[in-house]
Amino acid sequence: MNRSHTHLPFSRTAFAVGCALVVLGVAAGPAAAHAEVTASDPRALAENVTLSFTSEAESDTAGIAELKVVLPKGIAPDAVTLKDAPKEWKLTATPDGYAIGGPALATGTDAEYSITVRQLPDEKSLVFKTLETYGDGKVSRWIEVPTGGEKVDNPAPVLELKAAAPGAKPIAPSPSPSPTPSAAPSVQPSAAPSAPGASDGAQATGEAEAGNSTGAIAGAVAAVLLLVAVGTMWCVRRSRSRA
Repeated sequence: MNRSHTHLPFSRTAFAVGCALVVLGVAAGPAAAHAEVTASDPRALAENVTLSFTSEAESDTAGIAELKVVLPKGIAPDAVTLKDAPKEWKLTATPDGYAIGGPALATGTDAEYSITVRQLPDEKSLVFKTLETYGDGKVSRWIEVPTGGEKVDNPAPVLELKAAAPGAKPIAPSPSPSPTPSAAPSVQPSAAPSAPGASDGAQATGEAEAGNSTGAIAGAVAAVLLLVAVGTMWCVRRSRSRA
């Protein structure tokens, strides 16, 4: 009995130490990496705002070579310009955001860059879903959006916004890259007037010819009927005269 009581406290102590080591081992794993965003003026409708992004490296074999970002609703790709980035990295607009990249960074080096946004939308928070591509082709997807306060494994960078400044209003959108108005009319009028004119002329000519043909036929028919009537009357008179 005394022997069992002597080992019980020791067993509990060993169990507690083991659990602590497991927790420390999990916390020290690669899951600590993340992507985040900060703003020079985190207010709704703020203009010419600098957004700074940091994507932590989590690969032990290759460096980050490219980041693809999906812009939140209210920020168009043409409203973004590159402000600062790693050497030789360039920004390219995509249909739903932008891609920024260049020579792969040194292994273990975080990717840090900043952009300027013409104006932030009138929202409470902005989500920037990000894909990290490494030099060896590995892709990390920071695209999950936590809801209801729950935690996710790969959270997307989220920027919380304050209320807009008094009097702040949305600015006009940037000019559309569609063809200029001066070029559009030069194509349609060139064909439009000539086609209807030719069509109208052909239609009028056809109607005139049809009218002439109809008149000629009607005259011929009338002449034939007249001859028939005259011939019939002559025959009737001759028959009576013989009788």
